[in-house]
Amino acid sequence: MEPLIIWALVLGSVVGLTFIIERGLALRAGKIIPPSVEGALENCRADEDLPMLRRICQQHPSPLSRLLLLADSHRNWPRAENASALETSARREVVRMERGLVVLEIVVGVAPLLGLVGTIYGLITIFGQIGQTGLGDNNSLASGVALALNATLGGLLTAIPSLIAWSYYNKKVENLAIEMAALCDGFLRRQYHHDEAGELAAEQIKN
Repeated sequence: MEPLIIWALVLGSVVGLTFIIERGLALRAGKIIPPSVEGALENCRADEDLPMLRRICQQHPSPLSRLLLLADSHRNWPRAENASALETSARREVVRMERGLVVLEIVVGVAPLLGLVGTIYGLITIFGQIGQTGLGDNNSLASGVALALNATLGGLLTAIPSLIAWSYYNKKVENLAIEMAALCDGFLRRQYHHDEAGELAAEQIKN
């Protein structure tokens, strides 16, 4: 039982550390919202700037790039339908960004419970030895106490970093999603404003 608890805690620690590093690399701001794409978006003020924006989005694949390419490909749609399709796609991108966070959440919940199991098992070992040999066997008592304390410490050392990373990455995904939504909304407003302005000018010329 003792080796099983220790190995479970070690496995939880390795899994937690792996996903902490993986999500840290995947959720870098420059990878979600590449500066070159953001700069091209800021410079996209007219229809003739759209090919440049498409090219840069294709050269720098990212969640923001995919959303902008989708919005651009649906420019012939009514604005409400385009915005709705963009919102649906944005939710999928957020789900991709959150991939792996559920593993950290599981580690946060399971590691302290494994530590508690180890603590209880250590106490059971202590009282079992006391029942068999009395209080004279100090080695057995020390072994049981060490197991209980080590299991508790291992569970906490596994859960605390995972909890910190899980909270931080959740907030980071939320902030990145808000920033992407703002950039995409600005893109839609500019593009449909151009179309509306052109239609208004055409009507004025007719009149």
